[in-house]
Amino acid sequence: MHLATYLGLLHTSLGTLAEAFREVGRGHGEEPDVEQTCSMLAGRIDRQADALAPIVDRYGEHREQEPERLHAAALETTRSGAVGLLRDLQDLYALASFTDVTWIVVGQAAQGLRDRELLDVAEGHEQETARQLTWLRTRMKQSAPQALIVAR
Repeated sequence: MHLATYLGLLHTSLGTLAEAFREVGRGHGEEPDVEQTCSMLAGRIDRQADALAPIVDRYGEHREQEPERLHAAALETTRSGAVGLLRDLQDLYALASFTDVTWIVVGQAAQGLRDRELLDVAEGHEQETARQLTWLRTRMKQSAPQALIVAR
């Protein structure tokens, strides 16, 4: 069974995503909504990882490096200015998308296993990750006109 591989991917991607949200929040403190929302979302992601712990205890996990490679390539540091914020939000979106799809795949495995606890955790947190993606899309739409059109 390869569920342990995807649980490891999920666990790693949650840690990577939470830290990336924190980095973007700290790096763009001049944007109070970004700082506060990123901090709040990082805390929610930490709670997702906590909820995953009993599942990992039951099925085990095999850690892969993909989310860390994506994080290292995308968010070693935050960028400055309006275009930097836009690019950092886009990088967060890529990381959150990876996590979202991984929740979906794990949810499908839960259905196959008829593991109600895992299915409830996967479905609930996949919905939460979808809301993160919605916020990121909305914030990028808000930022794009000024970042891309207004000369600075």
